[in-house]
Amino acid sequence: MTTQQTVKVQLIRSPIGCQESHRATVRGLGLRKIRSISELVDTPEVRGMINKISYLVKVL
Repeated sequence: MTTQQTVKVQLIRSPIGCQESHRATVRGLGLRKIRSISELVDTPEVRGMINKISYLVKVL
């Protein structure tokens, strides 16, 4: 069996006042409230989403 790599992401800033596409990206990563944590499969698509909103999130 292969174990998939995961990445944990935490929302550290509020997406209020950000672009609508950035807010949609936050929701797409499964983050809702500040300090909420989401564990995701480490794929290029997820890494691109994290890179897009890097000023709002922290990778744990």
